[in-house]
Amino acid sequence: MIEANNIVEAIKKADKIVITSHRSPDGDSIGSSLGLARFIQAFGKKVDICHPDPCPEFIKWTIKNDTIIDFESSEELVIQKLNDADLIFSLDYNAAYRLGNDMGDALKATSAKKIMIDHHLDPDEYADITVSEPDVCSTAQLIYELIDASGNSGLLNSEMAEPIYLGIMTDTGSFRYNTVTPRTHDILSLLLKSGLDHTNVHESTYDGNRIDKLKLRGYAIAEKLEIVEKYGVAILSLTEEELARFNYIKGDTEGLVNIALSVEGVQTAVFFNESKGRIKISFRSKGVPVNVLANENFDGGGHKFAAGGISDLSMNDTLEKFKLLIPKYFGE
Repeated sequence: MIEANNIVEAIKKADKIVITSHRSPDGDSIGSSLGLARFIQAFGKKVDICHPDPCPEFIKWTIKNDTIIDFESSEELVIQKLNDADLIFSLDYNAAYRLGNDMGDALKATSAKKIMIDHHLDPDEYADITVSEPDVCSTAQLIYELIDASGNSGLLNSEMAEPIYLGIMTDTGSFRYNTVTPRTHDILSLLLKSGLDHTNVHESTYDGNRIDKLKLRGYAIAEKLEIVEKYGVAILSLTEEELARFNYIKGDTEGLVNIALSVEGVQTAVFFNESKGRIKISFRSKGVPVNVLANENFDGGGHKFAAGGISDLSMNDTLEKFKLLIPKYFGE
Protein backbone atom coordinates (compact mmCIF):
# COMPACT_ATOMS: atom_id res chain seq x y z
CA MET A 1 0.00 0.00 0.00
CA ILE A 2 2.66 2.50 -1.11
CA GLU A 3 -0.08 4.96 -2.10
CA ALA A 4 -1.63 5.02 1.39
CA ASN A 5 -0.49 8.51 2.36
CA ASN A 6 -1.51 9.94 -1.03
CA ILE A 7 -4.96 8.38 -0.66
CA VAL A 8 -5.47 9.78 2.84
CA GLU A 9 -4.27 13.19 1.64
CA ALA A 10 -6.85 13.04 -1.16
CA ILE A 11 -9.55 12.19 1.40
CA LYS A 12 -8.59 15.15 3.56
CA LYS A 13 -8.69 17.55 0.61
CA ALA A 14 -12.00 16.32 -0.81
CA ASP A 15 -15.38 17.86 -0.02
CA LYS A 16 -17.69 15.35 -1.69
CA ILE A 17 -16.60 11.71 -1.67
CA VAL A 18 -18.37 8.76 -3.30
CA ILE A 19 -17.58 5.05 -2.88
CA THR A 20 -18.61 2.68 -5.67
CA SER A 21 -18.40 -1.08 -6.06
CA HIS A 22 -19.43 -3.77 -8.54
CA ARG A 23 -22.77 -5.17 -9.61
CA SER A 24 -24.23 -8.10 -7.65
CA PRO A 25 -22.72 -6.98 -4.33
CA ASP A 26 -21.13 -9.54 -2.04
CA GLY A 27 -19.53 -9.56 1.37
CA ASP A 28 -16.28 -8.04 0.12
CA SER A 29 -17.86 -5.22 -1.87
CA ILE A 30 -20.22 -4.33 0.97
CA GLY A 31 -17.58 -4.85 3.67
CA SER A 32 -14.86 -2.83 1.96
CA SER A 33 -17.30 -0.03 1.12
CA LEU A 34 -18.57 0.27 4.69
CA GLY A 35 -15.09 -0.12 6.19
CA LEU A 36 -13.70 2.65 3.99
CA ALA A 37 -16.73 4.88 4.56
CA ARG A 38 -16.38 4.63 8.33
CA PHE A 39 -12.65 5.34 8.04
CA ILE A 40 -13.38 8.45 5.96
CA GLN A 41 -16.00 9.58 8.46
CA ALA A 42 -13.37 9.38 11.20
CA PHE A 43 -11.77 12.43 9.53
CA GLY A 44 -15.05 14.33 9.83
CA LYS A 45 -15.80 13.87 6.13
CA LYS A 46 -19.16 13.11 4.55
CA VAL A 47 -19.21 10.19 2.15
CA ASP A 48 -21.87 8.54 -0.05
CA ILE A 49 -21.86 4.88 -1.01
CA CYS A 50 -23.34 4.31 -4.48
CA HIS A 51 -23.69 0.75 -5.76
CA PRO A 52 -25.29 -0.56 -8.97
CA ASP A 53 -27.90 -2.70 -7.18
CA PRO A 54 -29.15 -3.39 -3.63
CA CYS A 55 -27.30 -5.23 -0.90
CA PRO A 56 -28.37 -8.89 -0.59
CA GLU A 57 -30.50 -9.75 2.41
CA PHE A 58 -28.00 -12.04 4.12
CA ILE A 59 -25.49 -9.24 4.75
CA LYS A 60 -27.86 -6.30 5.28
CA TRP A 61 -27.29 -6.69 9.01
CA THR A 62 -23.91 -4.98 8.72
CA ILE A 63 -25.48 -1.74 7.44
CA LYS A 64 -26.04 0.24 10.63
CA ASN A 65 -26.43 4.02 10.33
CA ASP A 66 -25.02 3.86 6.82
CA THR A 67 -26.93 4.43 3.58
CA ILE A 68 -26.14 2.65 0.34
CA ILE A 69 -27.80 4.31 -2.65
CA ASP A 70 -28.34 1.89 -5.52
CA PHE A 71 -28.44 2.84 -9.20
CA GLU A 72 -31.18 0.30 -9.88
CA SER A 73 -33.79 2.21 -7.86
CA SER A 74 -32.24 5.72 -7.68
CA GLU A 75 -30.52 6.27 -11.02
CA GLU A 76 -30.83 10.06 -11.09
CA LEU A 77 -29.58 10.46 -7.52
CA VAL A 78 -26.54 8.24 -8.14
CA ILE A 79 -25.64 10.15 -11.30
CA GLN A 80 -26.00 13.42 -9.37
CA LYS A 81 -23.73 12.13 -6.58
CA LEU A 82 -21.11 11.05 -9.13
CA ASN A 83 -21.26 14.37 -11.00
CA ASP A 84 -20.99 16.41 -7.78
CA ALA A 85 -18.12 14.36 -6.32
CA ASP A 86 -14.54 15.56 -6.30
CA LEU A 87 -13.23 12.14 -5.19
CA ILE A 88 -14.58 8.73 -6.24
CA PHE A 89 -13.37 5.34 -4.99
CA SER A 90 -13.66 2.22 -7.15
CA LEU A 91 -13.62 -0.73 -4.77
CA ASP A 92 -13.40 -4.43 -5.61
CA TYR A 93 -13.64 -4.02 -9.39
CA ASN A 94 -11.08 -3.52 -12.12
CA ALA A 95 -13.07 -1.90 -14.93
CA ALA A 96 -15.92 0.61 -15.11
CA TYR A 97 -18.21 -1.79 -16.98
CA ARG A 98 -18.38 -3.90 -13.79
CA LEU A 99 -20.79 -1.22 -12.54
CA GLY A 100 -23.07 -1.93 -15.50
CA ASN A 101 -22.76 0.06 -18.70
CA ASP A 102 -24.94 3.01 -17.64
CA MET A 103 -23.37 3.59 -14.23
CA GLY A 104 -19.94 2.80 -15.65
CA ASP A 105 -20.37 5.47 -18.35
CA ALA A 106 -21.51 7.96 -15.69
CA LEU A 107 -18.39 7.20 -13.64
CA LYS A 108 -16.02 7.68 -16.58
CA ALA A 109 -17.73 10.95 -17.57
CA THR A 110 -17.03 12.66 -14.24
CA SER A 111 -14.12 15.01 -13.66
CA ALA A 112 -13.58 13.76 -10.11
CA LYS A 113 -10.29 12.32 -8.94
CA LYS A 114 -10.60 8.53 -9.00
CA ILE A 115 -8.94 5.96 -6.78
CA MET A 116 -9.15 2.23 -7.49
CA ILE A 117 -8.53 -0.27 -4.69
CA ASP A 118 -8.96 -3.81 -5.95
CA HIS A 119 -7.57 -7.35 -6.01
CA HIS A 120 -8.61 -8.53 -9.48
CA LEU A 121 -6.29 -9.07 -12.43
CA ASP A 122 -5.73 -6.61 -15.29
CA PRO A 123 -7.12 -3.29 -14.00
CA ASP A 124 -8.25 -0.66 -16.50
CA GLU A 125 -6.28 2.56 -16.47
CA TYR A 126 -8.99 5.15 -15.79
CA ALA A 127 -8.10 5.90 -12.14
CA ASP A 128 -5.69 8.60 -10.97
CA ILE A 129 -4.42 6.28 -8.25
CA THR A 130 -4.58 2.52 -8.70
CA VAL A 131 -3.95 0.01 -5.93
CA SER A 132 -4.16 -3.40 -7.62
CA GLU A 133 -3.05 -6.39 -5.55
CA PRO A 134 -4.30 -9.67 -7.11
CA ASP A 135 -2.36 -11.73 -4.57
CA VAL A 136 -4.31 -10.24 -1.66
CA CYS A 137 -7.34 -12.26 -0.58
CA SER A 138 -9.88 -9.42 -0.53
CA THR A 139 -10.41 -5.74 -1.07
CA ALA A 140 -11.43 -5.53 2.58
CA GLN A 141 -7.90 -6.56 3.55
CA LEU A 142 -6.58 -3.74 1.36
CA ILE A 143 -8.80 -1.29 3.24
CA TYR A 144 -7.15 -2.40 6.46
CA GLU A 145 -3.75 -1.99 4.82
CA LEU A 146 -4.71 1.57 3.85
CA ILE A 147 -5.63 2.37 7.44
CA ASP A 148 -2.46 0.80 8.80
CA ALA A 149 0.06 2.00 6.19
CA SER A 150 -1.16 5.58 6.47
CA GLY A 151 -0.44 5.56 10.20
CA ASN A 152 -4.10 5.66 11.20
CA SER A 153 -4.52 2.30 12.94
CA GLY A 154 -5.36 4.23 16.11
CA LEU A 155 -8.65 5.19 14.45
CA LEU A 156 -9.69 1.56 14.07
CA ASN A 157 -12.70 0.67 16.21
CA SER A 158 -15.13 -2.24 16.26
CA GLU A 159 -17.58 -0.46 13.95
CA MET A 160 -14.86 -0.07 11.32
CA ALA A 161 -13.43 -3.54 11.93
CA GLU A 162 -16.75 -5.38 11.54
CA PRO A 163 -17.31 -4.87 7.80
CA ILE A 164 -13.60 -5.36 7.09
CA TYR A 165 -13.75 -8.73 8.88
CA LEU A 166 -16.93 -9.57 6.94
CA GLY A 167 -15.23 -8.84 3.63
CA ILE A 168 -12.19 -10.96 4.42
CA MET A 169 -14.30 -13.80 5.83
CA THR A 170 -16.66 -14.07 2.86
CA ASP A 171 -14.04 -13.66 0.13
CA THR A 172 -11.84 -16.39 1.62
CA GLY A 173 -14.56 -18.96 2.28
CA SER A 174 -14.16 -18.38 6.02
CA PHE A 175 -10.36 -18.22 5.73
CA ARG A 176 -9.83 -21.51 3.90
CA TYR A 177 -8.72 -20.40 0.41
CA ASN A 178 -5.07 -20.38 -0.57
CA THR A 179 -5.18 -16.58 -0.88
CA VAL A 180 -5.10 -16.42 2.92
CA THR A 181 -1.59 -15.60 4.18
CA PRO A 182 0.06 -15.09 7.57
CA ARG A 183 -0.55 -11.37 7.04
CA THR A 184 -4.28 -12.05 6.73
CA HIS A 185 -4.30 -13.74 10.12
CA ASP A 186 -2.24 -10.93 11.61
CA ILE A 187 -4.91 -8.50 10.44
CA LEU A 188 -7.71 -10.68 11.83
CA SER A 189 -5.97 -10.60 15.20
CA LEU A 190 -5.75 -6.82 15.11
CA LEU A 191 -9.42 -6.55 14.14
CA LEU A 192 -10.36 -8.69 17.14
CA LYS A 193 -8.31 -6.44 19.42
CA SER A 194 -10.51 -3.51 18.36
CA GLY A 195 -13.41 -5.10 20.24
CA LEU A 196 -14.95 -6.80 17.22
CA ASP A 197 -17.47 -9.57 18.01
CA HIS A 198 -16.39 -12.04 15.32
CA THR A 199 -18.91 -14.66 16.46
CA ASN A 200 -21.71 -12.23 15.69
CA VAL A 201 -20.31 -11.64 12.20
CA HIS A 202 -20.37 -15.38 11.43
CA GLU A 203 -23.79 -16.00 12.95
CA SER A 204 -25.41 -12.93 11.40
CA THR A 205 -24.09 -13.87 7.96
CA TYR A 206 -24.62 -17.62 7.90
CA ASP A 207 -27.18 -18.55 10.55
CA GLY A 208 -30.26 -16.57 9.50
CA ASN A 209 -31.54 -18.91 6.80
CA ARG A 210 -35.12 -18.63 5.58
CA ILE A 211 -36.97 -21.94 5.07
CA ASP A 212 -37.46 -21.11 1.38
CA LYS A 213 -33.72 -20.54 0.98
CA LEU A 214 -32.91 -23.94 2.52
CA LYS A 215 -35.52 -25.66 0.34
CA LEU A 216 -34.10 -24.01 -2.77
CA ARG A 217 -30.58 -25.12 -1.94
CA GLY A 218 -31.80 -28.64 -1.12
CA TYR A 219 -33.63 -28.78 -4.46
CA ALA A 220 -30.56 -27.56 -6.33
CA ILE A 221 -28.35 -30.24 -4.80
CA ALA A 222 -30.87 -33.09 -4.93
CA GLU A 223 -32.35 -32.41 -8.36
CA LYS A 224 -29.99 -30.21 -10.37
CA LEU A 225 -26.45 -31.25 -9.45
CA GLU A 226 -24.67 -32.99 -12.32
CA ILE A 227 -21.19 -34.51 -12.01
CA VAL A 228 -19.02 -35.09 -15.08
CA GLU A 229 -16.81 -37.64 -13.34
CA LYS A 230 -14.25 -38.08 -16.13
CA TYR A 231 -13.19 -34.43 -15.82
CA GLY A 232 -14.03 -33.75 -12.17
CA VAL A 233 -16.57 -31.08 -13.06
CA ALA A 234 -19.77 -30.33 -11.11
CA ILE A 235 -22.61 -28.41 -12.76
CA LEU A 236 -25.52 -26.67 -11.06
CA SER A 237 -28.23 -24.68 -12.81
CA LEU A 238 -31.37 -22.86 -11.75
CA THR A 239 -33.88 -21.18 -14.05
CA GLU A 240 -35.94 -18.13 -13.16
CA GLU A 241 -38.99 -20.39 -12.92
CA GLU A 242 -37.23 -22.65 -10.41
CA LEU A 243 -36.01 -19.70 -8.36
CA ALA A 244 -39.53 -18.21 -8.27
CA ARG A 245 -40.92 -21.55 -7.05
CA PHE A 246 -38.89 -21.11 -3.86
CA ASN A 247 -39.57 -17.36 -3.44
CA TYR A 248 -35.98 -16.51 -4.27
CA ILE A 249 -34.43 -13.30 -2.97
CA LYS A 250 -30.93 -12.00 -3.71
CA GLY A 251 -28.33 -13.91 -1.70
CA ASP A 252 -30.22 -17.22 -1.50
CA THR A 253 -27.76 -18.95 -3.83
CA GLU A 254 -24.64 -17.38 -2.32
CA GLY A 255 -21.99 -20.06 -1.80
CA LEU A 256 -23.97 -22.76 -3.61
CA VAL A 257 -21.18 -23.25 -6.14
CA ASN A 258 -18.77 -23.96 -3.28
CA ILE A 259 -21.01 -26.77 -2.05
CA ALA A 260 -20.75 -28.35 -5.50
CA LEU A 261 -16.98 -27.88 -5.38
CA SER A 262 -16.86 -29.77 -2.07
CA VAL A 263 -18.14 -33.00 -3.64
CA GLU A 264 -15.61 -35.81 -3.51
CA GLY A 265 -13.61 -36.00 -6.73
CA VAL A 266 -14.73 -32.60 -8.01
CA GLN A 267 -12.01 -30.18 -9.04
CA THR A 268 -14.17 -27.53 -10.72
CA ALA A 269 -17.74 -26.39 -10.06
CA VAL A 270 -19.89 -24.14 -12.22
CA PHE A 271 -23.24 -22.58 -11.30
CA PHE A 272 -25.62 -21.27 -13.98
CA ASN A 273 -28.21 -18.85 -12.61
CA GLU A 274 -30.93 -17.33 -14.81
CA SER A 275 -31.77 -13.70 -14.05
CA LYS A 276 -33.78 -11.28 -16.18
CA GLY A 277 -33.40 -13.41 -19.27
CA ARG A 278 -29.61 -13.80 -18.99
CA ILE A 279 -27.51 -16.59 -17.55
CA LYS A 280 -25.04 -15.55 -14.85
CA ILE A 281 -22.23 -18.04 -14.40
CA SER A 282 -20.01 -18.62 -11.37
CA PHE A 283 -16.84 -20.69 -11.75
CA ARG A 284 -14.84 -22.18 -8.87
CA SER A 285 -11.80 -24.43 -9.12
CA LYS A 286 -9.21 -26.18 -7.02
CA GLY A 287 -6.54 -25.94 -9.71
CA VAL A 288 -7.77 -25.11 -13.22
CA PRO A 289 -7.52 -21.38 -14.16
CA VAL A 290 -11.23 -20.85 -14.77
CA ASN A 291 -10.79 -17.12 -15.41
CA VAL A 292 -9.36 -18.04 -18.82
CA LEU A 293 -12.42 -20.12 -19.72
CA ALA A 294 -14.75 -17.34 -18.51
CA ASN A 295 -12.90 -14.68 -20.49
CA GLU A 296 -12.60 -16.62 -23.72
CA ASN A 297 -16.15 -17.95 -23.85
CA PHE A 298 -18.53 -16.12 -21.53
CA ASP A 299 -17.53 -12.43 -21.61
CA GLY A 300 -16.19 -12.73 -18.09
CA GLY A 301 -13.09 -13.13 -15.98
CA GLY A 302 -11.96 -12.75 -12.40
CA HIS A 303 -9.52 -14.58 -10.19
CA LYS A 304 -7.58 -17.61 -11.36
CA PHE A 305 -9.71 -20.06 -9.38
CA ALA A 306 -12.88 -17.98 -8.90
CA ALA A 307 -14.42 -16.24 -11.87
CA GLY A 308 -17.71 -15.15 -13.38
CA GLY A 309 -19.31 -14.90 -16.79
CA ILE A 310 -22.53 -14.20 -18.64
CA SER A 311 -24.51 -15.78 -21.45
CA ASP A 312 -27.38 -14.42 -23.54
CA LEU A 313 -28.25 -17.89 -24.81
CA SER A 314 -31.04 -19.96 -23.25
CA MET A 315 -30.22 -22.06 -20.23
CA ASN A 316 -30.18 -25.28 -22.29
CA ASP A 317 -27.99 -23.76 -24.99
CA THR A 318 -25.61 -22.27 -22.40
CA LEU A 319 -25.26 -25.62 -20.65
CA GLU A 320 -24.65 -27.36 -23.96
CA LYS A 321 -22.02 -24.78 -24.91
CA PHE A 322 -20.22 -25.26 -21.59
CA LYS A 323 -20.30 -29.05 -21.76
CA LEU A 324 -18.69 -28.98 -25.21
CA LEU A 325 -15.86 -26.91 -23.72
CA ILE A 326 -15.16 -29.33 -20.87
CA PRO A 327 -12.66 -31.59 -22.69
CA LYS A 328 -10.68 -28.57 -23.94
CA TYR A 329 -10.31 -26.86 -20.55
CA PHE A 330 -10.52 -29.77 -18.13
CA GLY A 331 -8.75 -32.54 -20.06
CA GLU A 332 -5.26 -33.75 -19.35
